[in-house]
Amino acid sequence: MKRRIALGILLLASPITERALAQPPAAADPPIVFSKDIAPILYRHCAACHRPNGPAPFSLITYDDARTRAAQIATATARRYMPPWKPQPGYGDFVGERRLSDTEIVSLRRWATSGRLEGDLKDLPSPPRFSSGWSLGEPDLVVSLPEYQLRAGGPDVFRNFVVPVPASATRYVGALEFRPGSRAVHHANIRVDPTPASRRLDDDDPVPGYEGVILRSADYPDGHFLGWTPGQLPSPGPNALAWRLEAGVDFVVQLHLQPTGKQERIVPSIGLYFAKDAPVRTPAILRLGRQNLEIPAGWQNVHVVDAYLLPVDAEIRAIQPHAHYRARRVSATAVLPDGVRRPLIIIQNWDFNWQDQYRYATPFWVPAGTRLEMDYTFDNSDTNPRNPIRPLQRAFWGWRSFDEMADLWIQVLTRTDADRERLVRDVRRKMAAEDAIGCETLIARQPEHVDLRNDAASLYLELGRPADALKHFEAVARLRPQSAQAHYNVGVALEGTGRVGEAARAYETAVRLDPAYSHAHNNLGSLLLSAGRLDDARRAFERAVESASDNVEAANNLGAVLLALGDVAAALPHLTRAIELRPTYPEAHFNLARAFASTRQPEAAMREAAVAESQASAAGKPALVAQIRELRDHIPRR
Repeated sequence: MKRRIALGILLLASPITERALAQPPAAADPPIVFSKDIAPILYRHCAACHRPNGPAPFSLITYDDARTRAAQIATATARRYMPPWKPQPGYGDFVGERRLSDTEIVSLRRWATSGRLEGDLKDLPSPPRFSSGWSLGEPDLVVSLPEYQLRAGGPDVFRNFVVPVPASATRYVGALEFRPGSRAVHHANIRVDPTPASRRLDDDDPVPGYEGVILRSADYPDGHFLGWTPGQLPSPGPNALAWRLEAGVDFVVQLHLQPTGKQERIVPSIGLYFAKDAPVRTPAILRLGRQNLEIPAGWQNVHVVDAYLLPVDAEIRAIQPHAHYRARRVSATAVLPDGVRRPLIIIQNWDFNWQDQYRYATPFWVPAGTRLEMDYTFDNSDTNPRNPIRPLQRAFWGWRSFDEMADLWIQVLTRTDADRERLVRDVRRKMAAEDAIGCETLIARQPEHVDLRNDAASLYLELGRPADALKHFEAVARLRPQSAQAHYNVGVALEGTGRVGEAARAYETAVRLDPAYSHAHNNLGSLLLSAGRLDDARRAFERAVESASDNVEAANNLGAVLLALGDVAAALPHLTRAIELRPTYPEAHFNLARAFASTRQPEAAMREAAVAESQASAAGKPALVAQIRELRDHIPRR
């Protein structure tokens, strides 16, 4: 990683000046009182958290509440520590800003230092009312996390809870509301995992949830940030931007828990509000960031930078920076193709405890060729009061709160679905390459972490680097020699490197350990077919189909090898089954066209060939298109 030391002084905050606070009131000014001057400020800006049974540690609803905390209120607001709103004004206009004006801050200080008068109760506005139930009404579905007992004291806890979503069919979520269930919950991030990988980590931990890494199989759905911070009220999203919730998925909920001085019972819940229809448009998320972070002990003003060049026009809708305790300043900028720089966000005094997602009040378009940039400044010295480690240590990238991260998530919309697909493919490759670096960082610290090894290997396969994948799959096979899946994965990586003989032996080991391993039988059959061993390939494909009737590739492959052996009648039901399982399967339509052609059914053969050619063209498979056209040229016409 290239490191550079900033030459200027790092700006940390924009507090209101002492001079402004010290200005005496004019002689004719009436005294500042709670009922008329202070209560409206507290009700408007503070009561969402500082209320009875709210997430803050004390209430500020009544005069007595505020009077006893007046000096604390004045100091926290003058420093702009409260309300917790970190973005610098003038660098992004965001929904739900919690920012006091200079006049309001001065009023709070003067009230605190001039007698803390109550005033006439007739001037007191009605206190805000907060529903004890769900803010958006009764949800369509409530998902509850398992109960967790948080100890009374000690450091903060970061724990990941994996919760199955009881849905039997695909639904579309128009809004989500998170209820923390305890003031000890500081914030939550919610991801979706369609695989059992996260659930296994949770099951392996004897206490509800687990600490540590969130696997790459868990991600935000359909370009949406899902999370909660104190004071954040749920907003029903437009049904046009609802997100897909598949049946059988798990929520992976990461909670930041802060001990309160007494044992806390943590039982959060998530309310889901379903949209009536599928979304009209689907956003995309892109992530900038570096996972090769290495910040030496004692270093200040260490900059971590990244950039991404948009391949399509994009409407920027929301932004979410993320870092840990050593970050001091975060910024993001859009550099337009003509060189104009448009700030996206600046946080001069980053605070790990007050992270949020920021939605632009007015989303805006930037053209293709715009360069999105991030620049985070880190301070791993004794001058950083938030530095979590004493004595100082070199900091590396990692998920633990005393590690470091530098991520910037941006939500965008594109003009067309084709543009979105292009953007997602391009961003996916960038993110996968960075995630692979992060996996290597964590594996160096936890070399026997099987899920991390599998994650890294899958990323390398996605990036077209099977040799790098092989070293991790082989490590997993050594750690779990009786795992059929581990040997199957070794076979996949070996096949990718061209070592087909060794790959076949790995598949044979997998089916010996698990005779019903359908995908291993199928892959072994493909290698046997390539070697011209048709009868052996047929037997392998038959075992694959017998082991899993829904293995669509095996059904197609068995039909193809039966065609090669001249048994068209036996091939037809398998090819038909493959198309039932996957209607958009050009290879199966092509093989079915071949079967019809060989039995002198030219109309059916031409029909299937036309379908196969259309699907192969849409999927970008020119070699298959050429084969289909050659077949069509040789189908006899009546």
